[in-house]
Amino acid sequence: MARKRLTPIARKLRADQTDAEERLWLHLRGRRLDGEKFVRQLQIDAYVADFACRTARLAIELDGGQHEATRDAARTAIIENYGYRVLRFWNHDVLQNTDGVLEAIRQELAVARNRSA
Repeated sequence: MARKRLTPIARKLRADQTDAEERLWLHLRGRRLDGEKFVRQLQIDAYVADFACRTARLAIELDGGQHEATRDAARTAIIENYGYRVLRFWNHDVLQNTDGVLEAIRQELAVARNRSA
C-alpha cells in the first residue's frame, strides 16, 4: 500500500533532482562506479532512498539543510531493518568533495562484497 502512494513521489524526485543528486548520479549511473548497478529514488518501506545498490544492500541519502538528526535516525533504522547499510552525505560534501564521497561509497561496496563472499 505504501509503495503505490510513494511511486508518484519517487517519480517526481527523479525528475526534480538537486544539484548534488545530479552530480552523484553522473558517477553512479550505468555501472560507472566499480561496475555496480545503482538506482535512484528506491522505495524502502515508507521511505524513498536517494540512491541504492540492491546487490550490495547499500542505500545512499543526500541531506540538505532540511534534514533533522532525530528524524533521519528513525528513517535510517527502518531502512536498515530491510538489510541495507545507509550512507549519509551532506549536499555540500557531494558538490565540494565528490572524490571523497565516491571513495567512501567504494569502501562500503568493498565491505559488502566481503560480506557476501
